[in-house]
Amino acid sequence: MFKKNVGGTDRIVRYVVGVVLVVAGFFLQGTAAWIAWIAGAAALLTAQLQFCTPYALLGISTCPTKQSNK
Repeated sequence: MFKKNVGGTDRIVRYVVGVVLVVAGFFLQGTAAWIAWIAGAAALLTAQLQFCTPYALLGISTCPTKQSNK
């Protein structure tokens, strides 16, 4: 579907941050809770899909590159 641009360490950080934000959303109230839930869901989604739209627009990739054999 999309070319992967989120690598291993970046993916783990996104999972951790996503879970923390979703859990924090349960302890916050009002708009802050919604912002935490949406940001957490976005982090979890990009980690799962291994694709980040802002990375694609900026030409960034944290995936390891394959080295050619000589």
